[in-house]
Amino acid sequence: MPKARRLRMVRSSLMQVCDVFAGMGEQAFAELLKRISISRLRTYQIYEHVKLRTRLTKLNTESLRKAAPKLWPRIAGQDSDLAADLAQAILVSHLDMIIAALDALGIEHQDGFFSKDADLSAQLSGDWQQAAYDALKAKFPSVVLAFYLNHLGVESGRATELFRPAE
Repeated sequence: MPKARRLRMVRSSLMQVCDVFAGMGEQAFAELLKRISISRLRTYQIYEHVKLRTRLTKLNTESLRKAAPKLWPRIAGQDSDLAADLAQAILVSHLDMIIAALDALGIEHQDGFFSKDADLSAQLSGDWQQAAYDALKAKFPSVVLAFYLNHLGVESGRATELFRPAE
């Protein structure tokens, strides 16, 4: 089999951020949108970008909450740009949780950010998602924690299926 074709097959078996949102479901998606901090979007200078991507004339917590039913079909339809921007908005709103998760997993980072070319195979092996979830579930909202652990799996290339935490 030609090398390029093999790479395409491998890539298609990996999850994408849209798959995480879709797998978690519409109710979890709406809950995640409610937990976006508008002030954090401004701090990290992504407010205008998220506003444009969501096609909202006014971006605030109420408009995001009301937009969830209109944004969901775009996510379900694999709008990867929207999914990436909403994921970024959710994650910058919960950097304290990300720092705690990376610390629990033993991943070196700087204020919640780690090198994209870091080899995380040792830290992200075995039942790493459940172990991190169990360590942090009492401190952080479960829907956001589960989303981040799935997102980390996607971004690290380790996720082939949705992580559903065992309570």
